[in-house]
Amino acid sequence: MGRHGWLAARVACAAAASLSWVGDAAAAEKAQTHRIVIEGLKYAPETLVVKRGDTVMWVNKDPFPHTATAARAFDSGPMQAGTSWRFVARRAGSYAYVCTLHSNMRATLRVE
Repeated sequence: MGRHGWLAARVACAAAASLSWVGDAAAAEKAQTHRIVIEGLKYAPETLVVKRGDTVMWVNKDPFPHTATAARAFDSGPMQAGTSWRFVARRAGSYAYVCTLHSNMRATLRVE
């Protein structure tokens, strides 16, 4: 390979690497974190719509434990008072979830 061919190959590799990094950074910027507050034996909001790849964080502001449990999708386990739990939404769908400790607490997470 001549001098110009070698230089062109290096420039092409550098350009491809920088485009890959930009693509990864753009994907990371698109992902968002959403917050669901547990307070007064309720999830707020009761329905949340997120994109695939987004993170959902449940924050327990009640003085006793709660869960966020959707059959075959996610289960926080008991979140003690003042703690939180995170879930990365990877699969599209509508997920009805409950608190297994307080069956009257119900909400829906929709992943688009």
